[in-house]
Amino acid sequence: MTLPLTHPLRDGRTAHSAVVRAYSGDRPERLPVWFMRQAGRSLPEYRAAREGTGMLEACLTPELSSEITVQPVLRHGVDAGIFFSDIVVPLRLAGVDVDIASGVGPVLGAPVRTADDVARLVDRGPLTPEALEPISAGVALAVAQLGTTPLLGFAGAPFTLAAYLVEGRPSRDHLAARTLMHADPETWTALTGWAADVTGAFLRAQVLAGASAVQLFDSWAGALSAADYVAHAAPASTRALSHVADLGVKVVHFGTGTEHLLTAMRDVGADVVGVDYRTPLDQANKLLGGTVPLQGNLDPALLAAPWPVLEAHVRDVVERGAAAPSHVVNLGHGVPPTTDPAVLTRVVTLVHELGA
Repeated sequence: MTLPLTHPLRDGRTAHSAVVRAYSGDRPERLPVWFMRQAGRSLPEYRAAREGTGMLEACLTPELSSEITVQPVLRHGVDAGIFFSDIVVPLRLAGVDVDIASGVGPVLGAPVRTADDVARLVDRGPLTPEALEPISAGVALAVAQLGTTPLLGFAGAPFTLAAYLVEGRPSRDHLAARTLMHADPETWTALTGWAADVTGAFLRAQVLAGASAVQLFDSWAGALSAADYVAHAAPASTRALSHVADLGVKVVHFGTGTEHLLTAMRDVGADVVGVDYRTPLDQANKLLGGTVPLQGNLDPALLAAPWPVLEAHVRDVVERGAAAPSHVVNLGHGVPPTTDPAVLTRVVTLVHELGA
């Protein structure tokens, strides 16, 4: 299948944008930059738009999700919008009892820990176009407003979704998920396979509605050894990305604490590897053989440091990123909610000046 004729990559709006070119291994005239979690809690306009509306409700209200997606592009001048969503949104669309508790994160009505629990999930079947309509509509509205600025689709990787399902809430060590993985690998494979198809359908809907690239976010993959990742997580990520493989969009794969997994994360089908703040970009480039476009990896903690400290850090990241075939500047995780928005705007200006 090819993209619709009206898609921004086909009608020319975003095909030559700095982000799309960098994701393709090119070095555009302007070094591109955007930030994970840029559409969110650090912006006063976001808080005003979200007032009185729950997180998942906001994600599933097209007019609101598109407005929030566009806000940081208008304020900061970043080179891409990232669709405002959450990794558990496709679980909610699939009928899972999940909500986002303030100060906690995603919480399920009941964890999924047995073969029968997983069988009930699988029996729900795939996500339908009808269930995905709020996502498609939100993306289309955002794309219409963004013009030549590309919109990036977003989804959580199957391992991270499965970990949330098994734990029932955020966890530091994911003991229950890792236990299930080894104690009942057949059930684990069924669970991650279902999660892969759910997240894959979620990504596909965003691309068909106008997203110019996608990012698969494996929040918790760093909890796995390299051997466990390759055996018990990577196959499901490959399956998830197979849902968009025929559409020809570039795929970014990002996880935290994943230096030991970078090559394996590339090998699931990623065109670009996101690097967290723990691994210098020149080191990541060496690990990946010097052939893979990189994204990252400013330390979010330094956004609150004095400007001379942050400026030196930005310059260092840009310099190290020059070792890679191409580079999209980003944070090595998400924007902290206490960040001064003016600082982000200043960082964008500096990156553009350095990459000119």
